[in-house]
Amino acid sequence: MVDKPESGELFGIPYNFERPSIGRLLSSYWQPGEGMVVKKPFGIGYTLNLASWRSWVVLAVAGALLYQERAGGSGAEESDAEDEPVEVIVDDD
Repeated sequence: MVDKPESGELFGIPYNFERPSIGRLLSSYWQPGEGMVVKKPFGIGYTLNLASWRSWVVLAVAGALLYQERAGGSGAEESDAEDEPVEVIVDDD
């Protein structure tokens, strides 16, 4: 029986199912010489490189959007519009 490879690329997307170690996890998320996204230490695809300032901007924007969603954002205007009845006029010619 042929052993399946635990890491590699499939259609240009990297995968890695080797058992992760703490050192490999830390070195995967902090790669100063690389771009904003790097290969995931475990699983399929890419993840953010925390050594890149662009990744911190992405995390800050995602956090702000999550905070706004949970706080309700502009919920007062939306709830008023949802509570009012809607009148539908059908014209039969």
